[in-house]
Amino acid sequence: MKPLTTLLAACCALGALAVAAHADDFDYGSFPDYTLKVKLIGGTQYEKLYTRIPEWEKMTGAKVEIVSSKNHFDLDREIKQDIAAGSVNWCVGSNHTSFAPQYGDLYIDLTDYIPQSELDKYVPGTLASAKVDGRLVQLPRVTDVSNLYYKKSLYADPKNQAAWKEKYGTDLAPPKTFDEFKDQIIFFADPPNLYGTAFAGKDEGMSGRFMEILRANGGDIFDENLKPIFNSQAGVDALNWFIDIYKAGAVPAGTVNYTWDDIGQAMAAGQLAIDLDWPGFAAYFSDPSSSKIADDLGYALAPVGTSGKRGGWSGSHSFSVTEDCDNKEAAVSFAVFMTNDESEMMEAEAGNLPTRTATYPAVITWFNENGKQNLAQMFEVWQQSLADARTPPLIPEWIEVSNVLWPQLQAAIVGEKTAQEALDDAAKQATQIMEDAGYY
Repeated sequence: MKPLTTLLAACCALGALAVAAHADDFDYGSFPDYTLKVKLIGGTQYEKLYTRIPEWEKMTGAKVEIVSSKNHFDLDREIKQDIAAGSVNWCVGSNHTSFAPQYGDLYIDLTDYIPQSELDKYVPGTLASAKVDGRLVQLPRVTDVSNLYYKKSLYADPKNQAAWKEKYGTDLAPPKTFDEFKDQIIFFADPPNLYGTAFAGKDEGMSGRFMEILRANGGDIFDENLKPIFNSQAGVDALNWFIDIYKAGAVPAGTVNYTWDDIGQAMAAGQLAIDLDWPGFAAYFSDPSSSKIADDLGYALAPVGTSGKRGGWSGSHSFSVTEDCDNKEAAVSFAVFMTNDESEMMEAEAGNLPTRTATYPAVITWFNENGKQNLAQMFEVWQQSLADARTPPLIPEWIEVSNVLWPQLQAAIVGEKTAQEALDDAAKQATQIMEDAGYY
């Protein structure tokens, strides 16, 4: 429930300084003829890193078997099934700061295996958010916070400028507030040729985006005693934001079942005017071989809510090592390799926010020297937003609460309930979860 530490933002402010990269002096070990079983998150923004796996195999003599590769929500369900069945026969799993608290003692404390000199290479605040009950159960690979991608040509079009000015009395520019964002989503929509935006309408994608607007409106999921308070006026206003753009037909009807890749593909295809999304899509959107909007791509800070603040939904994807792993040293070696300086540089070149201190100034320099000024601009926007970054509640019950929240949000969006009814019903279920967990 605490804001993600601003140490990350402080680190990013060093971008103009010459921060020397740490030497890769970690001992990755030798594991000939060993097969390391891993379960990894799949999807456009994550899989480029896995092209480094053969390097680790060559270095250590081991082989990697990817036994599962799914979006994180499906992967989370599969991991829980493994725990329930007592069949955790794999060693490394993709994890996330939002998901990690619920897994109990599934994963080892990495501080028992990794020298402090190596841990010191990670951004301190990012590493701190990777701990659960003081145990470092994950090595962060990328940090997320959402900002706006938009099609510049829509804002430069004189007809759009005149129509917007006539209707709203202001100059057409990327939205500064969520109210203005909603108006622009509806204004630009021309279905089926163009939609104003799309949103992840299920799983934590729905809960998290709602939480972001809720917080921007001055509300929150829980109070200081962990009692649900999202059914407040701030919550109703946040949910009505989704209801209004859905009722207006300004988003694809299927958005209530979208996940991140669905949104990313729609934006890259030129089907969306604006997209509030993660940094990992930047390279995809700016690549002419994969994106129709590569030459028409702009960036802007996420809007503020009625409180005048940004919601700053944030967290880190990561790698964890299971307690049941039959070769923890090999598993830790793999996790460190996949988050080392070279790996983080690869992540950053793709537009992801890295988790090692030295990578920030290095990648901005690389962007500017390699004709990727567009991505350098993207990093500058995302760096500004990090001071507002906040994780979801870092408690084991967060995903369980999310899983009773998003179906109610979805029901209200499609018109089955009012916003207040949906949030009241979700709050009752969430209260029961928290009571059963012994919080009060």
